Amino acid sequence: MFKFVIQLMTTDPIILFDGVCNFCNGAVNFTIKRDKKKEIKFAALQSETGAVLLKQYGLPVNDLRSFLFIENGKVYNRSTAALKVCRHLTGLWPLCYGFIIVPSFIRNGIYDFIAKNRYKWFGQREECMLPTPEVRARFL
Repeated sequence: MFKFVIQLMTTDPIILFDGVCNFCNGAVNFTIKRDKKKEIKFAALQSETGAVLLKQYGLPVNDLRSFLFIENGKVYNRSTAALKVCRHLTGLWPLCYGFIIVPSFIRNGIYDFIAKNRYKWFGQREECMLPTPEVRARFL
C-alpha cells in the first residue's frame, strides 16, 4: 500500500488559525490590514491546507485550539507566534516583539486564559470565514 505525502512548498510566513473563532478571524483581519508587504499567508486549521501543514510539521491534526505561525521552516505557537507576527506589521506593532523577554510561562499563561475564553467572549461561526476577493490569494 502506497502513502502519498503532500507538502506545501512556500517560503512565505504562514498563520494557521481557528477558522470558526470570531476572535481569531478578527486577528487575521487585523494582520491583513497591517501587513503592507503582503508577506503573510493564512490557512484555517480546519482546512485541507491546514491539515497538510500540521502533518508536514508533525503536529496533531485534531488539536484546533492553538494559533500557529510558520516562519523559515519553524513552527511557533501561542504567545511566541503572536509576537513573531508583530514583527511583520506596520506602525509600532514590531515593538511588541520586545515582550519576548518575558518568560514564556507568563506570556503563555495570559495567552491560555484568552484562548480558553475566546468562544465565550467573542463567539464562533458555523464555518470558516470566506476571504474577500482582494485578499483571497493570501489564503492557502
